Amino acid sequence: MNADILPPWVAAYIIPFFSLSYPMDPPPKSDSFQDYPHFGNGWLDVCTIIGLISAMAILRDLARLFLFEPFAHWKLARDLRAKKLAGKGRGSLSPSLKAKVVSNGTANGHHANGDAHEITFTVVEKRRMHRSVLRFAEQGWALLCYSFQCGFGLYVHYNFPTKMWSPAAGIWSGYPSQHYPLPGPVKFYYLNETAFYIHGIFILTAEARRKDHIQMMSHHFIAIALMLLSYFWNFTRVGCLIMLLMDICDVLLPLAKMIKYMGGSLSCDIVFGLFMFAWLITRHILFMLVIASIYADFPYYSQFRWDPLNGYYASERIYIAFMVLMSLLQVLQLIWFCTILRVAYKVLTGGGAEDDRSDDEDEEDEDDDQKKDR
Repeated sequence: MNADILPPWVAAYIIPFFSLSYPMDPPPKSDSFQDYPHFGNGWLDVCTIIGLISAMAILRDLARLFLFEPFAHWKLARDLRAKKLAGKGRGSLSPSLKAKVVSNGTANGHHANGDAHEITFTVVEKRRMHRSVLRFAEQGWALLCYSFQCGFGLYVHYNFPTKMWSPAAGIWSGYPSQHYPLPGPVKFYYLNETAFYIHGIFILTAEARRKDHIQMMSHHFIAIALMLLSYFWNFTRVGCLIMLLMDICDVLLPLAKMIKYMGGSLSCDIVFGLFMFAWLITRHILFMLVIASIYADFPYYSQFRWDPLNGYYASERIYIAFMVLMSLLQVLQLIWFCTILRVAYKVLTGGGAEDDRSDDEDEEDEDDDQKKDR
């Protein structure tokens, strides 16, 4: 265990939950992260994953309760109040006073003609605002996580001799001597990504089910299987590249949804267009290049050999298992891309970017809202 980074009064059994375990000497001729501490892998890494999941659960609630929900509620309430005041004051307020009311909801620090005191929200408006606040907070947390993961993944990728457009030599050469032990940033990146996807399963289970719930759960389980297998079988360089490709476009989708929940229709459509382009490039073109590299380049740069004592886990069965899991992941991504194209068609025909995966709870609430509006 790496006990040097924590105070001496911390109990030994707690250390694996808050540090990287199995410190080792770096390889004699490392081609990356030469000045960083290196680590092996083992069952104590499960403790680190549990610690990261716990930290994510706490940070998610803190971000939701004290950052995203207060901001979303303030913004939506202000906009709705200003809209109502503008409509109520139309014809009775001067143009300059109208402008102040629309922007601030007040005039010269005082409520305009006392109208602001009379502005109340209907039950339907409160329910819609509440749903938007919750959805905004959910996507805000996703944006924070994916931004961090993507930024850290780019840092790891920059220090590796790998190339997105030409992954052949960079992710396979030197296997396994250059791939194990793991530099500290690479190990943290792997464990943090694994913890994030496991935490995502808990969230998917707790939240209202969307139409693609089965696909999302399948995607998370396949991704976790690929991460854990590649981690313990020393295929970490291809794993780091795959995780980076997954995270790049995932930064844009929650951002587009956050803008939509705040009422920014045009901005949402623009960000969604960028997301669709990034998805096509990373999830299909570059991802297929990685699959092709696994199929054709690995047998060329390495060899099928099962020798765990020397770090070789590249048997033909494992090779086939990776190909199957990667192919299943691509099938799921193609299904989602069809959904993305349907949304893009709605945008082009003037419908705006709408999430076709809206949950059943929202649909029931919308039906109730419509009945009350009649």
